[in-house]
Amino acid sequence: MALLSFLFANKPKTASAAKERLQIIIARERNGRGGPDFLPALHKELIEVISKYTKVNPEDIKISLDRQGNLEVLDVNVILPDA
Repeated sequence: MALLSFLFANKPKTASAAKERLQIIIARERNGRGGPDFLPALHKELIEVISKYTKVNPEDIKISLDRQGNLEVLDVNVILPDA
């Protein structure tokens, strides 16, 4: 039983951590304290997280922040390699 708990131990949820980071970034942007200068750091972190699960070319991850009136859209496109 100890072997099963070792193999299937709870691992930190990277998706929830990434979601939290994105919420903080968007909140900073809306308050006017940040700017599009966070995009390179976000791109680097996304490469690190995605690379944990699959091999991906950093150039295959595209991030854009579009403003449409009072709405902001953070668009993240990732081209995954074929299986």
